[in-house]
Amino acid sequence: MTYLRQLGAVVRKDLLVELRSKQRLATMGGFAVLVGVLFNYALDQTLVAPQDIAAGLIWMTLIFAGVMGVGRTFELEAEDGAFQGVLLSPIPRDALYLGKVVSNFVLVALVVLLVLGVFGLFFQLDYGNHPVVLVGILALGALGFVALATLFGAVSSGTTLGDTLLPILVFPLLVPMVVFGASATGRLLLGRPVSEVEGQLRMLAAFAVLATAVGAALFRYVVED
Repeated sequence: MTYLRQLGAVVRKDLLVELRSKQRLATMGGFAVLVGVLFNYALDQTLVAPQDIAAGLIWMTLIFAGVMGVGRTFELEAEDGAFQGVLLSPIPRDALYLGKVVSNFVLVALVVLLVLGVFGLFFQLDYGNHPVVLVGILALGALGFVALATLFGAVSSGTTLGDTLLPILVFPLLVPMVVFGASATGRLLLGRPVSEVEGQLRMLAAFAVLATAVGAALFRYVVED
């Protein structure tokens, strides 16, 4: 079996499990909708324009919803010992990691689209003149987040604290991503040209590539210890 087929088998297996249970997707989606509802009532739009703070709200919702879902990536398999069976298979550890990153990214990407829809519905947001670039920025941020959260999800699943440890491990590392991502998102929401966010876009791409590469390199040592 080739490397790509092994990676694809992991992705297919994880997505089929989620399609049958819908546990993580329902949790993340429900959280995103509730955040939109709560901020709809908590925010006085006569004093604060939603367009001015939407970028921060979108990124925080993405991260918190993502932690709730990605954090259970390994716990669901560990409950019946399925993950140990996966580790006994001949699949390379980096292919296993990348397969889980891809499947988690698909779930988080769906939540990103839901967040944009919910915030657009409640706050009548104008997504600017470059919605495709906006979605691309959020996708890069989601990839960087998923790469780190998947790696540290494997770390936290092996402790007595479980997924409660994940935010403590991941959040400090997400500061650069949030800074560049929220800045670029805010500028696009305010109708600024794409040229103003090219630097942030490059930094987000570098962050996503670096996080994925480091995760692939370290995953072997995390799951074998």
